[in-house]
Amino acid sequence: MSDALADKRTASRFRILAEIADRQPAVSQGEIADAVGVTSQAVSEYIRELVDDGLVEKEGRSRYRVTKEGVDWLFREAKSLRRYVDHVTDDVLESLQEDAAIAVGDVEAGDTVSLSLRNGLLHATPGEQGAATGVATTDAEAGTDVGVTGFEGVIDMAPGTVTVYQIPPVRAGGSRDIDDAALAAACESADLVLASGVEAVVALRGIDYPPAVSAAAGEVAAAAAGRGQEVVVAVTRDEVGRVTDALRDGDTEYVVEGS
Repeated sequence: MSDALADKRTASRFRILAEIADRQPAVSQGEIADAVGVTSQAVSEYIRELVDDGLVEKEGRSRYRVTKEGVDWLFREAKSLRRYVDHVTDDVLESLQEDAAIAVGDVEAGDTVSLSLRNGLLHATPGEQGAATGVATTDAEAGTDVGVTGFEGVIDMAPGTVTVYQIPPVRAGGSRDIDDAALAAACESADLVLASGVEAVVALRGIDYPPAVSAAAGEVAAAAAGRGQEVVVAVTRDEVGRVTDALRDGDTEYVVEGS
């Protein structure tokens, strides 16, 4: 464990040295005191110790600079803190996290279940034959929701892709000027159909594929594709950039089709 977590004094020393590094060379002890939550007198004492230990050098009145030795100490402590935080995040909290899944069969609390993603939803199958497993925290009948924790392994899942299908704006024909058959074929093989823009909503309704969502379609598509779903987003041409920006932000694979 990092020395900075061992006791309050070492933690304050770490924070004050980091504040000096951030503010150098002009250092306001009052500002550091406010940031760290100690008195200005305490900051003055800490800085005197840091200078004596060779971690800080004084260049003049209220002017200090962290030495190479001080930087090395900060690096060591910061890396140690990062390792500890990663352990807490990845090992401790991850195992305590509880998610909801759909029970594939009847499950009792304490049972080991195999986890899989189907249509973007987490499913729990009784037994431990899967690559990813967890422990049920509730009783559940098949088809109902069950709490799962104690996750181990990796869920086998390939990310989905998004087809962005452009619809002309109303001034250029709107939903009346599309290839209905091509749009219907794209939607037929999709797990999720979304829309962005009035013309896009009308076009999808016209081919009997009403959209599941007609707001924030890019963000929803990126999230769904990240869970392995194949998505079609019909989008009015004027709004294509807004959708593709969200997909790029989500590092989502997509293609643009239509007029």
